Amino acid sequence: MTPRARVPLAGYTTLGVGGAARWFAEVADETALREALRWARARKVPLRALGGGSNLVVADHGVEALVVRMALRGVDSRAAGGAVEVTAAAGEPWDDFVRLTVERGWAGLECLSGIPGLVGATPLQNVGAYGQEVSDTITRVRALDTRSGDVVDVQAAECGFAYRDSAFKRREPGRFIVTAVTYRLTPGGAPALRYTDVERHLAERRVSAPGLVDVRASVLAIRRAKSMVIDPADPNRRSCGSFFTNPIIAAEAFAHVERRVGDTTMPRWPQPDGRIKLSAAWLIERAGFRRGQREGRVGLSTRHALAIVAHDGARAADVLAFARRVQTSVAERFGVQLTPEPVYWGLDGAPPA
Repeated sequence: MTPRARVPLAGYTTLGVGGAARWFAEVADETALREALRWARARKVPLRALGGGSNLVVADHGVEALVVRMALRGVDSRAAGGAVEVTAAAGEPWDDFVRLTVERGWAGLECLSGIPGLVGATPLQNVGAYGQEVSDTITRVRALDTRSGDVVDVQAAECGFAYRDSAFKRREPGRFIVTAVTYRLTPGGAPALRYTDVERHLAERRVSAPGLVDVRASVLAIRRAKSMVIDPADPNRRSCGSFFTNPIIAAEAFAHVERRVGDTTMPRWPQPDGRIKLSAAWLIERAGFRRGQREGRVGLSTRHALAIVAHDGARAADVLAFARRVQTSVAERFGVQLTPEPVYWGLDGAPPA
């Protein structure tokens, strides 16, 4: 573990903006990760873990930290009472891992196909799409506790999973660096069909009895149509995917929003706790933004109103300024605050106002 100095980070992120890491190293196992922690402590600099960079905005001035790129690899599985427990190292590419589980007939992750990034990031924000979340299947998370220096196993009940959130992200961001994740999957299980778009796409393909492979193919096609699959030829490729989470608001607040909207077709999804989830993309477009709209070197994807795209010459400051304008417009129009989904480095971890 030999760190390099002043390594530009833009090329390690899908957004492609931001400055350099003061120090940078790759770690391929837990021993190297522990060594990195000792190195950072001795020099009194923070330790930051870099995965696929698909959910990250780095400040233009960079980040004063030792950034470790997670290169831990390996997948193991074992039978577990009619199920199969599959443990993947944090550096495994997520979609490659999902494809492997689908090919082996293990149900539980098929609707999460096509999501960029690495396995280690999935429990942090409870990655989810098309009716599935990783919290549905995660049984434990192995991680380095940067406070104690120990590698610990965190059981699912201790992870504090919520919508695009977890205890790792919410309580003490950065304290735990994930090294492996274990998922409990169902051999020969039926695929999850909880999302209208997926059902519609399967029907268009005339698939009447879909299996895991069929659902994965439809999810990939839907994501590709929204530029939500990494494609070097796609002009919308430089983004973090969905830049904002779908807001979940109290029923009383929803009634107020509904009056302001004046449109009974506004998408809404009642939650088990009585709150209502709204579509951030719908709100953004009704607030006056259009797909493909550009302001200077930054704009919205031509295919999805939730994706902010950085074009040639864009800076992190441009991305954040555009995100603030979107937030302000939605708040003024509907009284709803949009929460950014990406992690910010070099910006005190605070989302835009």
